[in-house]
Amino acid sequence: MQIKQLYTNCLAQGAYYIANNGEAAIIDPLRETKPYLDLLKQNNDKLKYIFETHFHADFVSGHVDLAKETGAKIVFGPNASTSYDSYIAKDLEEFKIGNLTLRVLHTPGHTLESSTYLLLDENKKELCIFTGDTLFIGDVGRPDLAIKSTLTQEDLAGMLYDSLRNKIMPLPDDVIVYPAHGAGSACGKNMSKETFDTLGNQKLQNYALANITKEAFIKELTTGILPAPQYFAKNAALNKSGYDNYNEVLKQGSNALSPEDFEKKMNQPGTLLLDVRKPQEFAGGHIPNSLFIGLDGQFAPWVGTIILDLKTPILLITPEGREEETVMRLSRVGYDNCIGYLKGGFKTWKDAGKKTDTIRSISAEEFISEYTKGASTLDVRKPGEYESAHLKNAVTQPLDFIYDWADALDKSHPYMIHCAGGYRSMIAASILKTKGYKNLTDVQGGYGAISKLDKAQKEIVTVACAKA
Repeated sequence: MQIKQLYTNCLAQGAYYIANNGEAAIIDPLRETKPYLDLLKQNNDKLKYIFETHFHADFVSGHVDLAKETGAKIVFGPNASTSYDSYIAKDLEEFKIGNLTLRVLHTPGHTLESSTYLLLDENKKELCIFTGDTLFIGDVGRPDLAIKSTLTQEDLAGMLYDSLRNKIMPLPDDVIVYPAHGAGSACGKNMSKETFDTLGNQKLQNYALANITKEAFIKELTTGILPAPQYFAKNAALNKSGYDNYNEVLKQGSNALSPEDFEKKMNQPGTLLLDVRKPQEFAGGHIPNSLFIGLDGQFAPWVGTIILDLKTPILLITPEGREEETVMRLSRVGYDNCIGYLKGGFKTWKDAGKKTDTIRSISAEEFISEYTKGASTLDVRKPGEYESAHLKNAVTQPLDFIYDWADALDKSHPYMIHCAGGYRSMIAASILKTKGYKNLTDVQGGYGAISKLDKAQKEIVTVACAKA
């Protein structure tokens, strides 16, 4: 018997490989199929089933391509409906994987079709549950993604309360909980960095499994939820209706372009230039009007938040050797219209004598000196981060909502921009620059570096101070 968690940190996502006696099942696979095909070949297993815990909103699953490549059956829980061939299971229906049994537990609440899969050994002993977004380590899934005209987020939260107590909590304490996500995902509020735990421990530590009333649970679950990123609904629709073949998407995006060919394509209407290098590399030199979202950060979620149209033609400026990785990670969140990359990266553009631009970027020490002289400062962290601690005179302008506020400020005014560590502030600066802002300064290391300075301490407002 093999149970393998395939965890992808940049998406905070867990897929699962289960095998026994030459038969295998995969739960919630990512878009690219090669890792799963390699595992099947390596273990000499035949893929029998692809189980989906629900229609994922934060990534495009690989179930459609994987089923075509292996002949495996795609299985969803009750209430699901797809545009492609799939099997809709009944509550408590069982599936065999070698001598193992996977039982469907319909657990609506995060979405109406959300299901948990209970794995049983050959003696029908409960081993583990694959909970999708129903139960996380330390949290549960948000209840606002599947609202219909006849349902509210409070209705869904109530369903989740019942699902947890009727289907999951009665299971033995030694059952292992394997969720679809961990810390960093926008599918919950306070997920743990741990990627699995025993159900017994979660009964002790997870607020959602505590002895609380349904009313208290609903209030807790629906308080303080940030609006879902705009790409969530679009990804859920792709997971329900199907999508373009990943290998074709990769082939189209892996189109190496000379500076001259790149320039021709970038001048076509609607084309977006996406620079995925490190923040300070982008600051030091970039192609004018390019957008920065670095690969070495929460790349896919920010792409999905910032780039509004999945079909936008995208040209890439990447570190050499990471072109295919970039196309792959774009496709994971449904951005399948990458049309090529700059061969040799930004250096070839610069060496060709093409026009470049820069963004002023300064250290925390330089920043605090200018800040104390009255420089206008934008804090682009999330509202909760700002509320917990911030600089007195910094104005909260969350990157998550940049399109709501970017056109409301004076574009000729100088602004200092900081986030927590210097990643989001560079994204914000690149967007503002394309909108015509003339005088922007990025703060290297962000609030993390600023807060360590003795000179900054008296300028920091904490929650305790703010309430005093």
